[in-house]
Amino acid sequence: MPDDSLLLSALRAIQARGAIGESSLEQAIVHAEQFVAALPSQVSSLVDLGSGGGLPGLVIAVRRPNIRVTLVERRQSRADLLSRAVRSLSLEDHVAVIAGDVRLLGGSNPSSFDAVTARSFAAPPITAHWAGVLLRIGGRLVVSEPPVDDADRWPNELLAAAGLFDLGRDQGVRVFLKV
Repeated sequence: MPDDSLLLSALRAIQARGAIGESSLEQAIVHAEQFVAALPSQVSSLVDLGSGGGLPGLVIAVRRPNIRVTLVERRQSRADLLSRAVRSLSLEDHVAVIAGDVRLLGGSNPSSFDAVTARSFAAPPITAHWAGVLLRIGGRLVVSEPPVDDADRWPNELLAAAGLFDLGRDQGVRVFLKV
């Protein structure tokens, strides 16, 4: 088991400012590790949409230092908290924080990422659209899913429009392939 004392300290500082609502940061890290496990070994670039309090983005950055992680958060105050956490965890060499709307990133970096992650970012149509814009062919979208599976949550028409193929659900995350 890794020593998560620095990660927990950074997440507690974010939580104290109201950007993380989970009562158990340890459980939140365990959930974020499902995102880490869903990422193929060859992933070298990732964008986390609506990074908020840094879950799962910061956990991915700590667990997979070989991945260039971009945290996108449109709220400046939360982006500032993420930037502080990146510095406190000494992740500046492979983590960037963008304070702005995903539209800006999508307009300037289409088809640029091996992976996109989203936890409580937006409704499936919005998440699928932006993942379709940002992912390279063969890239993966990994999203957090509600506890009860809903077959209508990701309709085939929605996925086809974004160029995504559903690879299935594993525990609390669902993975899609950009085709």
